[in-house]
Amino acid sequence: MAVQETYSVASNPVYHENSPLHVLFAGESQTKPLHVVGPKIYDYYLLHYVESGRGQFRSEQHTYELGAGSCFLIHPGRLVSYASDAEDPWRYRWTAFSGNEAPELVESAGFGGGRSVLRAGGDSLVPSSIQRISEAFYGKKESADMAALGYLYLIFSEAKSILADETQPAGTESQVQRTVKQMIHYLSAQYAHPVSIEQMSESLGYNRAYLSRIFKRETGMSPVTYLLKLRIDKSRQLLRERPELSIEQIAASVGLTDALYFSRQFKRLCGYSPSQYRAKTAASPGGEPYSRK
Repeated sequence: MAVQETYSVASNPVYHENSPLHVLFAGESQTKPLHVVGPKIYDYYLLHYVESGRGQFRSEQHTYELGAGSCFLIHPGRLVSYASDAEDPWRYRWTAFSGNEAPELVESAGFGGGRSVLRAGGDSLVPSSIQRISEAFYGKKESADMAALGYLYLIFSEAKSILADETQPAGTESQVQRTVKQMIHYLSAQYAHPVSIEQMSESLGYNRAYLSRIFKRETGMSPVTYLLKLRIDKSRQLLRERPELSIEQIAASVGLTDALYFSRQFKRLCGYSPSQYRAKTAASPGGEPYSRK
């Protein structure tokens, strides 16, 4: 049975010449057998996701045999070519983007060092995200540009997750360090709310005892102590920079609704009460009171 060749592409209806990151177009194609593109160079990034079939992607350094669930990223200015299989030609979707923030996005996702290929799998969000970009562009609305950027970030978020797993050194220690970093990011983002270690454990999908054990091993303190010190550090900044805020307001702003408990913990860790700290900070040339210790 002959393969029916198809091709469609939708361009971004909004264009900002100096945009730091801009999705240019998105499309899809069922290629015919031995359909060849290149060798050629592009002046933008071009990401393909193979939905079905097989083909070959050739970069300046490597040749890849790719099938369904694979992605290949073309970097601007690099000579590439790609061709569909003779018997099972691939069907793929693609999207192109540019801007001075594009290299950073690509690098942060793990496509640095000449890396061009990602094995995303059949359950990937990449093809549906590219489809949504196309649909947004076909709609011709001013909001299409913003929607496309959202889907582009979603694509590279998935790429980063996959590539990080592929490049992370094997061993328990590396996984532990990554988990502790997730804990620190979580606490740093949530300190202003009445967050608990139980909530963090549930959010990260680990047992509280396990998280507490590895956190203390890596940082030298328990998650509870780390969270308290984080809150007190943030409160010191507010005491220095926001003199119009009351002690109660500052306590609430760092996630401690009990002002008395906040004052006790502040004095225990800093050697001064919050009001003493504020007064001494105002009188200190360097912005920090001289320690009594």
